[in-house]
Amino acid sequence: MKAYFTTAKGTGVLATADKAGNVNAAIYARPYVIDANTVAFVMADRRSHANVCENPSAAYLFIEEAEGYAGKRLYLTKTGEETNPARVAKLRAEYAKEHGRAYCPADDAGTVFLVYFRIDAVRALVGDAEEQP
Repeated sequence: MKAYFTTAKGTGVLATADKAGNVNAAIYARPYVIDANTVAFVMADRRSHANVCENPSAAYLFIEEAEGYAGKRLYLTKTGEETNPARVAKLRAEYAKEHGRAYCPADDAGTVFLVYFRIDAVRALVGDAEEQP
């Protein structure tokens, strides 16, 4: 998973729902791959974060910048979160370095949450066959 998200370019969408089932979808950067079964997202104090606090299930759709329909769907369950600004800054700096981008500490202004998810299933963008995380 780490190799895929380090090299793949594209657009990500995180879908969440509150406890009543009201759905939200938001554009999200590629996830931070923590290990083979865990990813994390930096989330602002907005609807997506509020939803996963009420309902831990989420889905992340990544559409590659390529001809046709290439990408991945990750089915996720929230397992925890932290608000450690130093941890968030470290992850963002590492991510920027891996992707040849500049890290801007100003992006860390305000309250952000580092939210961890277990990868329950991985599927291709199109089709129903399950892949290994």
